[in-house]
Parts: sequence; structure tokens; C-alpha cells
Amino acid sequence: MVREEVAGSTRTLQWKCVESRVESKRLYYGRFILSPLMKGQADTIGIAMRRALLGEIEGTCITCATSENVLHEYSTIAGIEESVHEILINLKEIVLRSNLYGVRAASICVRGPKYITAQDIISPPYIEIVDTTQHIANLTEPIDFFIELQIKRNRGYRLKSTNDSHDGSYPIDIVSMPVRNVNHSIHSYGNGNEKQEILFIEIWTNGSLTPKEALYEASRNLIDLLIPFLHAEEEDMNLEENENRWNLPLFFFQDRFTNLKKKKVIPLKYIFIDQSELSSKTYNCLKRSNIHTLLDLLSHSQEDLMKMKYFRIEDVKKILGTLQKLFVINLPKKKFSF
Repeated sequence: MVREEVAGSTRTLQWKCVESRVESKRLYYGRFILSPLMKGQADTIGIAMRRALLGEIEGTCITCATSENVLHEYSTIAGIEESVHEILINLKEIVLRSNLYGVRAASICVRGPKYITAQDIISPPYIEIVDTTQHIANLTEPIDFFIELQIKRNRGYRLKSTNDSHDGSYPIDIVSMPVRNVNHSIHSYGNGNEKQEILFIEIWTNGSLTPKEALYEASRNLIDLLIPFLHAEEEDMNLEENENRWNLPLFFFQDRFTNLKKKKVIPLKYIFIDQSELSSKTYNCLKRSNIHTLLDLLSHSQEDLMKMKYFRIEDVKKILGTLQKLFVINLPKKKFSF
């Protein structure tokens, strides 16, 4: 019994993967438990985790395709079995795995007759195609087939805009959802006030990450969303009766540091980089390097930042400008050695 395995501790929460399997290259399954929980806690955690798993995890996908001599999306091309619209649908189904930021270019350049699959995509080495056998098109005649692709990492689902089609460039619906489905269920045991719960979470992914990786990333994202509430100062959250009591003050560090002498000093470990003026790309690069607070950032030099993946000199300059503007501090060019 699962209950017997996890009921040994009544105070410390424990989680465990009780089932894991690969059903296909594009379908992974995992089943996890968390216990022991007090009555009502399992539903609170289960609902929050389900939303985080489905909506807060980033995925990589093809967002646009460009090809010359194509009149419109529903054109047919001699020597190709599929219409342009069908090719775009097939490209939408391709599952990619990467940690890229920003838009990256890829392409397909082949000559028929040929059965084109995802294996024929020429992409940067840090982009992995999960299932190289995915069908794209079938060339039935000796013709040249060339198409340029745009690849982007994002989250959620976004429908393409028909107004974005121009000069042979056709947007593709963005499906950046590595988690295909999530279920959670609850098992209760005990009597009366001693009643406890076990939370079961089932996760299906598209193969670009494992259910265990999805669970970890969703948990981190959920924590990141709630951290500001843990470190909000009481004076900033004062909701006493006044005519503007529903207008919560914004957490701009310019205002907080202008009046620093009038307030208590905020420890650097409580100043989080996501509340500064950094771009989302810069913030995500820092986060991937485990830099979450101002204290973490100040422990690095400019040289350290330049060694980070996808970081450019322009990104470092923006960070230096933000630090100078908000905190009147700077980063050393190199680490001090003793």
C-alpha cells in the first residue's frame, strides 16, 4: 500500500515517484505522491501545481516558416503531395528541446523525390529534435525544396495572427506547452481530527522534458511567483482606511532607495533581480545561472557574466546601467584574487 510507504513520518512532507514510463518518443508519463498532508492541503497544492505545470513551463517550438514563390497559405506546389497549409501543420507538431532565449534560425534544404521528416531540419547544435521521424512533406518529383524556419522558446498557447503573413512568411500557432496533461487525486486516511491526506499527481509530457523535470520546474516557477509576498515590508502593505486603500503601492526600487535613510536597510539577499528593470531575456539568463538576488549578482564580475551562455556585451552594459541607476553600485571587471 502507498499509504504504508509514506505514513512513517507524520511531520515531514515526503514525495516519491511511484511510476514512470516512456510510452513513445513524444509521450512520457510519471506518477508522484506527496504525504502526509493535513485535511484540505492536498487540494490546495494539487490545483496550484496543475496550473503551474500547464501554464508556467517554457517550451521550444517553430513559430514561423518562410518560403519564396508561395502565393498564400493554402497554395499547392507542383511536385509536393501536401499543400502549404498542411506543411505548416506538420511543422507545428515538431517537438524541440533547448534552453535558448530569443529567436533562432533553422532551415530545410533538400531535393526530391524525398520523404521529408524532422531529421532534415538544419538547426543550431543546442536545439534537439525529440522525434526525428516526424513527417513534414513528401516530394514526388525532382524539385528543390527550401524553407526557412524561426524557432523560439516561450510558454503557453498563442494563435497566429493572419495579418502577420507577408513576403512568403507564414506564422505558426505557438504551442509552448511541454506538459500535455495533468491529473491530481487525493487519498484520505485516519479518523476525526487525525485525518490526513496523500496527494497523487499524474503528469504526461511531450518528450521535451521528463515528468520529474516538469514537476521540479513548475515548483520553482510557483515559488518565484510567491517570493515577493514573503519579503514585502509591512509599511508597503499598509491598507488602513483611506480613499485610495485599494491602490497597492508599486515595488519600485527607485522610491525605496531614495528614502533609504527614512526606512530600515533592506538586506541584499532580500532584493530580487526580477523586481529591477532588467529585460526578460537578461533575467532568465541570470536565473539559469542561479542568480536570484542582488547579493548573488554582486558576487560575480563583468567577466563572469560574459562567460554565461547567450550573454552579450550589450546585456552586461544594461545590468551595469541598472545597478548604477537603482543602487549606485558597480560590478568589478574581474574577480579579485588573493
